[in-house]
Amino acid sequence: MTTSTRGTTRKVPAVLVLEDGRIFRGRAYGAVGETFGEAVFSTGMTGYQETLTDPSYHRQVVVMTAPHVGNTGVNDEDPESGRIWVSGYVVRDPARVPSNWRSRRSLDDELAAQGVVGISGVDTRALTRHLRERGAMRVGIFSGDAVKDDAALLARVQEAPGMLGADLSAEVATKDAYVVPAVGERKYTVAAVDLGIKGMTPHRMAERGIEVHVLPATATVEDVYAVQPDGVFFSNGPGDPATADHPVSVMRGVLERGTPLFGICFGNQILGRALGFGTYKLKYGHRGINQPVQDRTTGKVEVTAHNHGFAVDAPTDRVSDTPFGRVEVSHVCLNDNVVEGLALLDKPAFSVQYHPEAAAGPHDAAYLFDRFVSLMEGQRA
Repeated sequence: MTTSTRGTTRKVPAVLVLEDGRIFRGRAYGAVGETFGEAVFSTGMTGYQETLTDPSYHRQVVVMTAPHVGNTGVNDEDPESGRIWVSGYVVRDPARVPSNWRSRRSLDDELAAQGVVGISGVDTRALTRHLRERGAMRVGIFSGDAVKDDAALLARVQEAPGMLGADLSAEVATKDAYVVPAVGERKYTVAAVDLGIKGMTPHRMAERGIEVHVLPATATVEDVYAVQPDGVFFSNGPGDPATADHPVSVMRGVLERGTPLFGICFGNQILGRALGFGTYKLKYGHRGINQPVQDRTTGKVEVTAHNHGFAVDAPTDRVSDTPFGRVEVSHVCLNDNVVEGLALLDKPAFSVQYHPEAAAGPHDAAYLFDRFVSLMEGQRA
């Protein structure tokens, strides 16, 4: 429950309570009230507006490791979706006044207008170190009249649902199909299954002459092929991939037909499950725009944008046999050797665990959209 209160709330006391009993005290930032979610940290020093509007952050309370947040305000060009999706926001030192030629309003006013409860003035370094040691966990932020005694607040947090077993993609996906037209000449048609897609992703495909038909998460195999696609795309999204039985079934249908296929983030986990691999929850996940990943097909190391708390459990030391042919782990995270990409050797399909659309983030992985185009070119030839 939140109470949207625009204007200055920074003198209102606020409390952040983790499910293991650790408490941080600060001041309200954004809306005043209470909120619950999974506490995660993002290491990006820029791009907070894209982070806030990324549907993959649904039901998560994001802790910003960068100490100074909000200095460029909020504009109307950079959102990745139609709303803020984070369930709560934690910053150390919010900007007093935004300063950017594109800014239309302050970040705290935007959070308040959308009913997002946040907290400022806390030691986000100590909080991040705690999450790195103990792992992502349930959290509550309370401000104003929602602040009670510590024991009562902790009990509320421990009653909140966790992320393990959460089926969330249908909650953030579009309800109705829509089309993003190709920029210039239309060369290909792609059916994009929306599991929490960011706006920049179909735009990156459109720049390459692709007409993108964005379909709801509930789309069937028949819905996918009704648009006569040259390729099929599965997007990023929130929640536990172990619950995503319907997207897995649809992806298997695509693999059976041999249509060029590309998946990112949640789509990578869906491909892993479709091939018969398991998934598991990472201790604290990868979030931010500075994660090092190696493309094992080229040896190149890329700095990439991430937002995921689950990973595919596939062997990294050998090629695996699956019902759809051989598959190899194409990308790995150099921090912890987590699987960051899969590539089929006998069918035109591949995926990566990160966000190549670079919103926000580096452009090192933009070639992946070109790789998808190459698959469609090869299939057409």
